[in-house]
Amino acid sequence: MHVTHDPAAPAAETIGFDQFLAVDIRVGTIVEALPFPEARKPAYRLVIDFGPTIGRKRSSAQITENYALENLPGMQVAAVVNFPPRQIGPVMSEVLTLGFPDAEGKVMLFHPSRPVPNGGRLF
Repeated sequence: MHVTHDPAAPAAETIGFDQFLAVDIRVGTIVEALPFPEARKPAYRLVIDFGPTIGRKRSSAQITENYALENLPGMQVAAVVNFPPRQIGPVMSEVLTLGFPDAEGKVMLFHPSRPVPNGGRLF
């Protein structure tokens, strides 16, 4: 996570294009969304389908303020798929689901405006 989510914060340090290319951001469809009562901060457990090459991956997301659990299946989202898995309480999160802060600082998921093939890489 970034040090600050403040929209008035200055841009991060300049990186090389090769560093950007090393971050593998793909689109996938949420196929399962479950409560995550064990999380320290309110969150959901997600299973996201990234297509036949990457497959289904698990993630946790602190999106309870802006999304109802029952509305998440079928939604396409963007995620970093090449970070190492991270233990979040009793859940192993395999991808980092991406979002932006709304006016109150709560997460709004980053997703395409129209359906695209699962597994597509951000460019």
